[in-house]
Amino acid sequence: MKLKFKKRIVLPILLLVVFLGGVSFKNDYFEIAKQIEIFTTLFKELNMNYVDETNPAALMDTAIKGMLSDLDPYTNFLNEQDVEEFKIRAKGEYSGIGAMVKQEDNKLLVVEPYKGYPADKAGLKAGDEITKIGDTNLSDFKDDATELLKGNANSEVAITYIRNGATKTTAITREEIEVHAVPFYHMVDKETGYIVLSKFNRKASEETENALKALKEKGAKRIVLDLRDNPGGLLVEAINVCNLFVAKGEVIVTTKSKVKKFNQEFKTRKNPVDTKIPLTVLVNGGSASASEIVSGALQDLDRAVILGAQSFGKGLVQRPVKLSYGTQLKVTISRYYTPSGRCIQALDYWHRDENGNAVRNTKFNEFKTKHGRTVYDGGGIIPDIEVNDLKRSSLTNAIEANDLVFDYATNYYYSHQLKSIGDFKFTDADFQKFKTFVAQSNFDYQTATENALQKVTDQKEFQELGPEVKADYEKMLKDIQQRKITAIDTYKGKLKKDLEDEIIKRYFYREGLYDYYINNDEAIIAATKLMENTTKFNKILK
Repeated sequence: MKLKFKKRIVLPILLLVVFLGGVSFKNDYFEIAKQIEIFTTLFKELNMNYVDETNPAALMDTAIKGMLSDLDPYTNFLNEQDVEEFKIRAKGEYSGIGAMVKQEDNKLLVVEPYKGYPADKAGLKAGDEITKIGDTNLSDFKDDATELLKGNANSEVAITYIRNGATKTTAITREEIEVHAVPFYHMVDKETGYIVLSKFNRKASEETENALKALKEKGAKRIVLDLRDNPGGLLVEAINVCNLFVAKGEVIVTTKSKVKKFNQEFKTRKNPVDTKIPLTVLVNGGSASASEIVSGALQDLDRAVILGAQSFGKGLVQRPVKLSYGTQLKVTISRYYTPSGRCIQALDYWHRDENGNAVRNTKFNEFKTKHGRTVYDGGGIIPDIEVNDLKRSSLTNAIEANDLVFDYATNYYYSHQLKSIGDFKFTDADFQKFKTFVAQSNFDYQTATENALQKVTDQKEFQELGPEVKADYEKMLKDIQQRKITAIDTYKGKLKKDLEDEIIKRYFYREGLYDYYINNDEAIIAATKLMENTTKFNKILK
């Protein structure tokens, strides 16, 4: 039996060596086989002998995810449900309630109901806390509760939720949900078209092309392409979107890996729609992956002016590898490089600090665009023109992570009547109320200075310096805590925009927000004015 068991292990390892090219794995063959045998023996003995009943599937899931957690956050094990979810995101269609939700503390929080879809029809609002789905109390449910909201079209699901402290119930009839890659396009003025590209699913290039052609028919002589907060998606769609504005045969992205077959050069393969129309691309800290491929390539080829704030910095490429029983491994196989040769990966997951966090790249290298402009690698796409209201910081990130903007918008919605977008104005008085709201919340944010001071006070030697020194340090920490609230004014522009965005969505949905952008968004206004000044626009690209 033992000999057969080893053969069963050896075969998949040999296949793995052949599949990956066998370059760096041949020397590790014995070590891999040894570790697999140790783990298999341990797993078997643990499940057979542990004092309580074990769940082998749950244990294995934990073990795999624990192993992968030491790598980058994009290398993931996908169980059968995860695989289906991955397919849905790529396709852009699914059956469900039509709302963005997130799971936290054994409940589901409605983040955004989509206009006209089941959740909206049933009366759910952003900020509602779903506590029960059908007969399942989420307080007792340990798995992914979002799966309970999915189901066949026309099937009904009962929902219990809490709104402003009151418990409510509703019934939602699921529908086929279509997720548009381009949720909005419109004319900004008589000659400027505006396209929002929110994700790179399989519809991205087709919907962008349709929007571009429709706007050109309406008289658009210049285009603003909005990739802000677009998290990315399919590589092929990023290339095809570039191809709308770039001639056939141009290199858009190159991937480099230790496995030779993953070293590839991706070029545009179709005839473009328009290679001359002035183009400005908007990015921010939420623009990642495929968004950075598009903005980086168009910048390197001097085809577009990039405007906004520094992008996220994800320069790693993943590939799904099929495993047994319908599972998959989504594994990072290579880094991608823009046409000028830049890798824009911001975090180094292979080198960690003392807290186990990935180290951020601090050394940037210069590269040249097609016309000789200087661009840099190592930290996302740096815009040609920066917009202050889009810049993120550790403070604004912490405020976002603590849901303070979201929660304030919820309170605002239930305390203000608003009939039209034209009636909306977020005043300085409103911003002061937000600062008070932050101060009264359990705001969890530790600055680097606080962390350093805390380490000093934890040292044994510090206790020997006497109560006066200790009191000085404690006062300093208290002063820093107070300054964090006043420092919000430093990032007023960014936070005010985030608050306006979140509040407008509560009243007028995302479509209303994009309508508001046309006349009020600083980045769109700046892009439009830039392209109106042909001399200044062309000078940037040359």
